[in-house]
Amino acid sequence: MIKEDTVNRNVLFLGTEFGLWISVDGGQHWAQYKGTDFPAVPVDDIVIQARESDLVLATHGRGIWIVDDISPLRTLTPEIMGKDAALIPGRSSIQYFDVNGGWPEGDESFHGQNRPTDAQITYYQKGRHIFGDLKIEVLDSDGKLVDTVAGSKHRGLNRADWSMRVRPPAVAPAATALFEAAQGPRVLPGTYTVKLTKGDQTYTEQLNVAIDPRAKYSVEERKAQFDLSMKVYKELEHMTFAVEAIEGVRDAANARSLKLSEKDPLEKELRQLAADCDTLRSKIVATKEGGMITGEERIREHLGQIYGAITGYDGKPTDYQVARTESLGHELQDVVDDFQKQTQKALPAINSSLKKKKLEPIPVLSETDWQKKNESSAAAGSGMRARQSEVWERD
Repeated sequence: MIKEDTVNRNVLFLGTEFGLWISVDGGQHWAQYKGTDFPAVPVDDIVIQARESDLVLATHGRGIWIVDDISPLRTLTPEIMGKDAALIPGRSSIQYFDVNGGWPEGDESFHGQNRPTDAQITYYQKGRHIFGDLKIEVLDSDGKLVDTVAGSKHRGLNRADWSMRVRPPAVAPAATALFEAAQGPRVLPGTYTVKLTKGDQTYTEQLNVAIDPRAKYSVEERKAQFDLSMKVYKELEHMTFAVEAIEGVRDAANARSLKLSEKDPLEKELRQLAADCDTLRSKIVATKEGGMITGEERIREHLGQIYGAITGYDGKPTDYQVARTESLGHELQDVVDDFQKQTQKALPAINSSLKKKKLEPIPVLSETDWQKKNESSAAAGSGMRARQSEVWERD
């Protein structure tokens, strides 16, 4: 079974007993399609879906397979294929609504995959990448790094997925998980730059992010939602810093108290300092499971709830959400101020006594140092969050 592309007559698709083969030069050269999980099975029929540029394959014994958006194949000219690497331009990436239709069931119940929530970044490599760096970065209109995406080292056409989201906020651990903050806010619609670094060579291409065409809200309302979600995002990270700083002082005080006699007045001061830190921490995070059932909800849990409500809808936030964000921010800062006053009052004398006993003084984590550590951890792990979605490999 052979099928000619409906747009570029040089792109051919050949269904064989052992899978799908593709040619981009009118049949002079062929490459086996090795997309994710595609089996080596007979391909009996091929149809090109014109609106979405999808390739639909009827296989023998493995059902229908759909290769999403074959338009990159149409751009593979001899000039591009002669380069070591190239980013392939694609269509706009749409931020479709993230919703569900409830749980209606019945005789006509249908289950299928949702629309893709990621932007696809397509790039070409003449040969398999072996030496040097290979990374994909997404930059905003100001050239600021938004995210780093994991890339494949395969030769041929590769696809990498970008979530179109800011990385998730750092959240302090507690008795209950904060699922509402598992994702970062969706980035604003607009034009972004994809930068591919391969060894000492760099390649760039534009990527357009667009609002769901069904949206009833404006770009200005979408920006208001993003700005407020990022404000809560920063409060979550400010909270996480505060918890780590409080825990750091508490743990250090406990550790040093163990090295002293119970009769030593300094040992009692250290235990009191640790207890005071625990009291402050309990104002920020829940220390028991149960959430709203047991009343064990603190600033952390309330921030998570408002963050989830704001990021759950891309339109204009409500007046209540704006006011609630302000209120929680002030409440958090009151605890942070109390912690700073406590350490400024107690630590100088305690550290002086520790020094006399040849014990290490108790440090206080600064927010600047916490941010550096957090950014370093995020940079190291950002590639792990991305996944490669499809690969065409040339023979």
